[in-house]
Amino acid sequence: MSKKPYPAGLPTKELLREFIHGSETPLNKRDIARAFGLKGQDRIALKQLLRELAEEGVVEKDSGKSYKAPEALPETGLVEVVGLDVDGELIAKPLQWQGKGAAPVIYVMDNLRAEGSINAGDQILVRMKRISAHEYEARILKALDDAAGQIIGVFKPYKDGGYVYPTNKKIKEDYFIPREYAEGFFEGDLVMAEQIPPSAKYPRSKKPARIVKRLGKKDDPRLISLIAIHSHSIPTEFSKEALKEAEGMKEPDLSGGREDLRVLPLITIDGADARDFDDAVFAEPDVHPDNEGGWHLLVAIADVSYYVTPNSALDKMAFERGNSTYFADRVVPMLPERLSNDLCSLKPQVNRACLACHLWIDRNGRLIAHKFIRGLMRSAARLTYEEVENAHKGYPDDKTGPLLEPVIKPLYKAYSILKRARELRGALEIDLPERKALIDDKGIVTAIVPRHRLESHQLIEEFMILANVATAEALEKKNAPCIYRIHDSPAFDRLENTRNFLKEMGYSLPKAEHLQPKNINHILHLSADKPDKELVHTLLLRTQSQAIYSPDNIGHFGLALEKYAHFTSPIRRYADLMVHRSLVRSHGLGAGGLEDSEKETLHEIAEHISQTERRSMLAERDVMDRFTAQYLSTNIGRDFPGKVSGVTHFGLFVTLDESGADGLVPMRSLPRDYYVHDEKHHALVGKENGRSYRLAQRVIVRLVEADPLRGSTVFEMLDAFGAPSDNTRPRPQGRRDRNSNRREKNFRKDGKSGDNRRKNKKRR
Repeated sequence: MSKKPYPAGLPTKELLREFIHGSETPLNKRDIARAFGLKGQDRIALKQLLRELAEEGVVEKDSGKSYKAPEALPETGLVEVVGLDVDGELIAKPLQWQGKGAAPVIYVMDNLRAEGSINAGDQILVRMKRISAHEYEARILKALDDAAGQIIGVFKPYKDGGYVYPTNKKIKEDYFIPREYAEGFFEGDLVMAEQIPPSAKYPRSKKPARIVKRLGKKDDPRLISLIAIHSHSIPTEFSKEALKEAEGMKEPDLSGGREDLRVLPLITIDGADARDFDDAVFAEPDVHPDNEGGWHLLVAIADVSYYVTPNSALDKMAFERGNSTYFADRVVPMLPERLSNDLCSLKPQVNRACLACHLWIDRNGRLIAHKFIRGLMRSAARLTYEEVENAHKGYPDDKTGPLLEPVIKPLYKAYSILKRARELRGALEIDLPERKALIDDKGIVTAIVPRHRLESHQLIEEFMILANVATAEALEKKNAPCIYRIHDSPAFDRLENTRNFLKEMGYSLPKAEHLQPKNINHILHLSADKPDKELVHTLLLRTQSQAIYSPDNIGHFGLALEKYAHFTSPIRRYADLMVHRSLVRSHGLGAGGLEDSEKETLHEIAEHISQTERRSMLAERDVMDRFTAQYLSTNIGRDFPGKVSGVTHFGLFVTLDESGADGLVPMRSLPRDYYVHDEKHHALVGKENGRSYRLAQRVIVRLVEADPLRGSTVFEMLDAFGAPSDNTRPRPQGRRDRNSNRREKNFRKDGKSGDNRRKNKKRR
C-alpha cells in the first residue's frame, strides 16, 4: 500500500493515478476504497474512474483484478530510430524492453532532425513522456555517432581518387575515396562505402572512406529503387535452400480433407499491374429461412501455410522480410516467385490450394456466422478494378459480360449492405491521398498521378475486413493465439491540442476518454463545404496513432472494431501467415499449423513484423520522393500552386496540387522577418510584419531544387492566400496582395504564372 496519506472522499483521476503508482504492490478496488474512505455511490464512481485510467493506459489491470502502474520505460534511455509514421514523424523503439507484449511506439520530436543528423537505424539518447498505453513522446538529448556506418552514394572520379555523394538528403558531406579504393569504379556508379580512420595522408577534414561494393550502374533504369533497398537494408536474395524448397513443390489434390470449391465462380479483383493474386470472392443470397435478406459470402485466400511451414528455409526468409515491399518499378517479394507468382497466386482456370472463410451476414450487414475450411479452388476470372467497375456501371466487355449477372452484381449487392453497416458502425472516414508514378520502359517517370479509389476497391476492402473480423472471432472462440492488427485511440496530449485548436475554430470534439470515430466523422462532415476543410482534415489525421501488430488485443479504433486480425494477404504479409497457421492448428485443418515455439515468441514476432512494415513504408516513400524529384527536375524555376502540409521551426513543407510532391520551403526563403514557430496553431508568424504561414494554407512556390538521387525537393515561397478559419490572421493589403489574387486565378486557369513571374522578380 502507498504510505502517503490521502484525503478522504472520491479522488480525482490524477490523485488516483498518483496513489496507484505510489504503491509497492497491486491494489484492488477494496484496497483503494478503504484508503479513501469510500462507500455507496462513491464506490460505483471509483469503478468508472479505474476503468477510464485503464483504457488510457495510465494504470494496468492484472489477472487478479488488481491495479498497478503499467510497465513503463525510464524517463531517459537509448532508443533506435526505425522509420517514419504517416505524418513523417520519426518513430523509434527502446533498445532494451523486458515488459510483456510488444514494445511501445516512441514518437521522436524533431529538435535535431532539422540538421539532418537523425536517420533510420540511428541510436539516440532521449527523454521520454508516456502519452498512452502503447505510445511515448521523446525529445532528443544526444545522437550517438556511428563512425562505422555504411554510406550509400554515387561515385564521381576526381584526380587520383574520387568522391562518394551520399543519396541520403540529410547527409550534407561528401566522402573522399583514395586512389587505392577507387580503382574499377566509374562515374555514376551506385556504391556502398564505409569510413576509414583518418591519417596524416587522409585527414579527418576530407572524410576518407573506402568503397565496399558496387550496387548498381548509372544506366540502370531501376537505380532509384536500388538506393532505397540498400539504404533501408531490405533483403533481396533468397537462400539456395529456400529456392530449392520452392522449386520442389506442387499444388495439392483433394486428399487430406480439402473441400472442393471449383464449382463456385470465385473471381480475383486486383490492380492492372498486380502479379500475385491472393484473394478471391463470391457472394449469393442466403436461402436459409431464418436469415431473410441476408447473404452468404466466400473469401478464399491462397493457402501459403501449406507450402511455407514453420522453421523451414522458406519460413526463415519470409520472417526476415516480414512483408513484400512495393516500388513503382519493382517488387521485393516476401516469397520466391515460384510461390508468390505461381503456386500461391490464384490464377484463373488452374487448381489452387486455399484457406477459405464462409461468412453469413444478415440484412443489416451484421456477421452472424462463419466457417473456415481448407479447399481447392479454380478462379473463374482474373479481373481488374476498372473492369469490374465498368461492368457494374453498365459497360461490360467480353470478359466481364458473362460474369455480370451471376457474379458481379451479387458482389455489389452484398457490398452495399456491408457499406451501410460500416457507416452505422462509425468507422473513420479520413481520406489518405495517395499518388503513383507512371514509368516508361527506360525507367523514366512520365507522370505523377493520384490513385483513384473506385467503388470496386471499396467492395474488396469491405469483404476483406469482414473476413479479418471473422478470423479474430474464430481464434478467440478457440482460445488460440492470434496476432491482432491493433490501432489505438489518439494519444491524450496530441488529441487535447487538436481539440482546443478546433474549439477556437468553432468545432466541438469530445475529450479523449469519450472519443469515438463517429465524433471525428461528424466534424469532417461539418467542415466538408467550408474553407477550413483541408486544415480540419489534416489536424484530425495527425491525431491518429500508428496501427501495429500485437498478440494483445485493444481493438481497432479507425475501423471501430473490437476484434481485427490480418488474414487476407499471406503471400505478402508474415502476420497473415501466422494467423493462417493458428487457424489450421486450432480448427484441425491439417499440417502446417502453429508450433509451440511460435506461440512462446508471439510478442517478439509481432514486434519484428511491425518494424519490417515500417521499414518498407519508409523505403516506399523514399522511392516515391525520388521519382517525384526526377519528374520535377526538368521544371526548375517553374511556379506551382500547393498547400502547406507541415510547419516546423526551420521552415515549411508544401505539397503541390498538380503532382502531390512534397518539398521544403526553408526559413531563409520566406519574406524577411523574424518568424516564431507557434506549435499550438501550427504556424510560423512574423514578429515584425505579422505575416503568417499556417497548416493547409494555400500558397504558390517556385521550384529551386529537385535531386532524384537524394529525393530532395526545395521550394521558395512566392505568395500565400490566408490561413483558413482564423479571424486573427493578417488580411491581404495593398498592391502585392491584389497581384497575389490575380496570380492564384491564373494558376486555377492553367497552372502557369504568366507575366506575374516578371513582376515578382521586380518586386523582390
